[in-house]
Amino acid sequence: MPQIIFENYNLEAAERRLCADALDIAGNIVGAAQLLGITRHSMKRRIVKLRIDWPRPSGPHAVSPSTSPTA
Repeated sequence: MPQIIFENYNLEAAERRLCADALDIAGNIVGAAQLLGITRHSMKRRIVKLRIDWPRPSGPHAVSPSTSPTA
């Protein structure tokens, strides 16, 4: 498992990064929760609390954060 180095001591930023990384690695909430040693319910609460975009947008209709739809 790769080592994660944090730039500062901001606990919320560290928790957000750990949760987002676990979701990226596992690909789902249950797997991410297992990686972090917490329950699925705890992982879901953290996704909401930390405003983590999950599930990740995918497919041809996904809009990247850097682009916005034009009317």
